[in-house]
Amino acid sequence: MILVIGEICDDVFVYGSCNRICPEAPVPVFSPSRTTKNIGMAGNVANNLRALGQKVVCQHNSIRAEKKRIVDEKTNQMLVRIDTNDVYERILDINLKLYTSNGYTEFLDGLEAVVVSDYNKGFLTEEDIKWITEFYKCPVFLDTKKKLGKWCEGADFIKINDVEYANSKDALQFCFLEHKIIVTKGGDGAEYEGILYPTKKCAVQDLSGAGDTFLASLVHKYCETKDITEAIPFANKMATKVVQKQGVATI
Repeated sequence: MILVIGEICDDVFVYGSCNRICPEAPVPVFSPSRTTKNIGMAGNVANNLRALGQKVVCQHNSIRAEKKRIVDEKTNQMLVRIDTNDVYERILDINLKLYTSNGYTEFLDGLEAVVVSDYNKGFLTEEDIKWITEFYKCPVFLDTKKKLGKWCEGADFIKINDVEYANSKDALQFCFLEHKIIVTKGGDGAEYEGILYPTKKCAVQDLSGAGDTFLASLVHKYCETKDITEAIPFANKMATKVVQKQGVATI
C-alpha cells in the first residue's frame, strides 16, 4: 500500500482550431472541437501508481481547482491556461493525523511508502510536511514547489526539477539534503548525487504531468528493488512514454 498526500485538480484540455485573427483585437479566434478531463497533480501521481499495479490511498483537498488549457490541435500549441480555485484549504489536523490511532496499526505496518505531492497551493504547510516526514517509518518521497529547507530533512528522497533546485540552492548549505535530492532535467534525464541518468530522446507531444509520472514510477520501482539507482532509469523511461501523448496521460 502506498499513501499519497497532496493537492488534486481537474486537468481540462479544450482542443480546437485557430484559423483567423479577431477583427476587434490582435488575438486568435479559437473554435473548440473536443474536451478531455482527468484528475491531475497528486491525483495523477496516484493514478500512475495504480496503473503500475500499486494499491493507493490518497489524502487530498475537498474542493478541486481546475486547470483548463486551450490547445490548437493541429500544432499542439497551448494558447492559454486558465486556473480557477487556485488557493486551497489547509488539510484538517484530524485528517493529517488520521493514522496515528491504534486502529490503523495494520494499515501502517502495510505501508511501503508515503508520497507527498505538494504543489504549494496552501493544502500543506512546511510544518505539516515536516510532521509527515518524521511520523511515517516507511520511505517518504517528497515533491514540492516550496523552497527547500530544514523542514524537509526527514524525507528520504526529494524530487524537484532543475528550476526548483536553482531556487533552493542558496538554502541547501544550511541543511542536509544534497544526498536526498533527485533533480529532473527534462530531455536530459535526472541527476542524483552528481551522477546524470540520461533518458532517450523522443518526439514530445505534451510535458503536462510528466513530473507526476516520474515520481510515481520512481516510488514504484524503489518499492520493488529498494535501490534508488535502479528506480531513476525506470522513472525516466516511463516519463518518456507519457510525454509522447497528448494531455496529462498515465502510463
